Amino acid sequence: MISKTLRQKAGPISLAVFDVDGVMTDGRLYFTSLGDEIKAFNVKDGLGLKLLREAGIEVAIITGRTSDLVQRRARDLGITRLVQGREDKVSALRELLQQEHLQSEQVAYMGDDLPDLAAIRWAGLGVTVADALPLVQQYADLTTKARGGEGAVREFCDWLLTAQDKLTTVLEPYLNP
Repeated sequence: MISKTLRQKAGPISLAVFDVDGVMTDGRLYFTSLGDEIKAFNVKDGLGLKLLREAGIEVAIITGRTSDLVQRRARDLGITRLVQGREDKVSALRELLQQEHLQSEQVAYMGDDLPDLAAIRWAGLGVTVADALPLVQQYADLTTKARGGEGAVREFCDWLLTAQDKLTTVLEPYLNP
């Protein structure tokens, strides 16, 4: 059941922005002996992001690290709004919204740690994951039951689609092919 307050916050969302490490991944950093970075992304999260886009909700990524893997993942998912190497997430978010001609009430931001806190608080809908820093959970409007990298992104995508009464429509091709 989605509360009336959260449904009202979800209503105008037309852009969902995600952190990577700790949200789209489990937050662990893996390196090969050659120094190459490895990340594990949840395929269910990826479909959730595609469903948002199919429902008319744009998707963006803002991450503090810079990674070829994140660029590839964004490209594979059709995400063109990718900001890497930005520790000041709220400034990056404000710049993105200015480019897109959107107001803070029209954006949801999902993060998990202190660099995400200002963006979570500034966005119209601030979201975090079950294993986020407790201080971040305190300020988020919504905390997923799933941990980062373990379906939290998909959980939020489905939640947002439900709150905007769009889930049934985007699931139609899967239910009635």
